[in-house]
Amino acid sequence: MITLRSAREIEAMRRSGKITAKVLSDLMAAAKAGMTTADIDALAENGIRELGGEPTFKGYRGYPASVCTSVNDRVVHGIPGGYTLREGDLLSIDLGTTLDGYVSDSAVTVAIGAVSESARRLLDVTQQCLMFGIEAMREGNHIGDIGYAVQQHAEANGYGVVRELVGHGVGTEMHEDPQVPNYGRRGSGVKLRSGMVLAVEPMITQGGHEVKILEDGWTVVTTDGKLAAHFEHTIALTGDGPKILTLREAGEHADAAKYRPREEAAA
Repeated sequence: MITLRSAREIEAMRRSGKITAKVLSDLMAAAKAGMTTADIDALAENGIRELGGEPTFKGYRGYPASVCTSVNDRVVHGIPGGYTLREGDLLSIDLGTTLDGYVSDSAVTVAIGAVSESARRLLDVTQQCLMFGIEAMREGNHIGDIGYAVQQHAEANGYGVVRELVGHGVGTEMHEDPQVPNYGRRGSGVKLRSGMVLAVEPMITQGGHEVKILEDGWTVVTTDGKLAAHFEHTIALTGDGPKILTLREAGEHADAAKYRPREEAAA
């Protein structure tokens, strides 16, 4: 069942999203070669709690950490641990905050030091895919319009779109209806209505779209070992269009700016 959120609830989620955005921005600035992914997790948990929130991920279905840290061919759900970040890595950071019972969810992939031109291009296109998906989140459109926008831009640039994992509704739970695939047909799926709050999260690969789960039961990797990137925002659909509730004050890639719809400032 899809729950339409009131203006009051969306404002509560915006407050949660402000914490998520701030902590994610801080992690982006902090991540560097020589740190472990466990270091990233500790910074995230401390940051969320210091701002009055609770780490949504910690304990969720048994997940042991406050963030997901996925490096290189890890697509999503990488468990923080002893891995030491190296120059040239791509690091995807995914985190959620619960505040006053409402959840926000956001992710970004960052370059650790200097990375290859092909890796940088993957980051740019994946973030552009997110912005195109958000732009398609308009009242009267359908879920399939979001996936279509993401898929068309990714595949036009020669990239794969992960099928097995999708975006989702967000509210008082991290995963709510409806599912939001990153592929689809225009006009297909649930009709979009004001009050929906969705996490749109393209997961794009340099190679094929096939993925597998490692023995830890969480970490999703590309089957061909090629790089992946992941960007995500929590967005409320309002009468004035989509409002990004997890918009960062800094750190959004400048090349993606022209693809942005009207946004809800994180400040």
